[in-house]
Amino acid sequence: MTSEISQKRAVAPRRRARTMAATAVSAAVLLTVTAGCGTDTGAGAVPEGWDTLKSSAVTVAYPPAFTAQSDAERSKYNAAAATLTEGGKSVGMITVQLDFTNADSVEEAAIGAEAGIALGSKLGKQQKIVVAGPDGEEEARRVNFEFTEKGTRYQGVIVAGLDSAEKSYAVRIDAARGTLDDGDLNKIIESITVK
Repeated sequence: MTSEISQKRAVAPRRRARTMAATAVSAAVLLTVTAGCGTDTGAGAVPEGWDTLKSSAVTVAYPPAFTAQSDAERSKYNAAAATLTEGGKSVGMITVQLDFTNADSVEEAAIGAEAGIALGSKLGKQQKIVVAGPDGEEEARRVNFEFTEKGTRYQGVIVAGLDSAEKSYAVRIDAARGTLDDGDLNKIIESITVK
């Protein structure tokens, strides 16, 4: 009986060691796969044929159907902007705002950006995402929302965070439902680069 217990005790540490080794290998494989997925997202990449909105702290790509606004055309609150027009009517817009609120965290920057969404809009929860930064990926927050304006339903996304100077930024994308497909929306978000 005693020798049986001794054998079990001797086997247990070996099993634990094998289990720990297998866990370490699994974690390493998962880390490699996850890292690979991260590079496949094309963070900071500008799709072929697209142009970019450039500001002092943020760059974002926009599809060819959009037109960049000049300094005189855009709101004084936007560091950069591009619009999508159909039939002479504006149906979409991409804007970049800088240093629009005092924020000590990415979450606070997103909350500040949410304050700019019109009352009565349907607001989603903050989602953690990453954008391209000066030293690799930078944490940001994505907020989805919907609103109705002059009888047209719009879908919107805000990506907000802090730049390397710890100042807030927000990239906002609004488009009338059906005018901007999910693929292009994701490419816009993935193209965001923060300085």
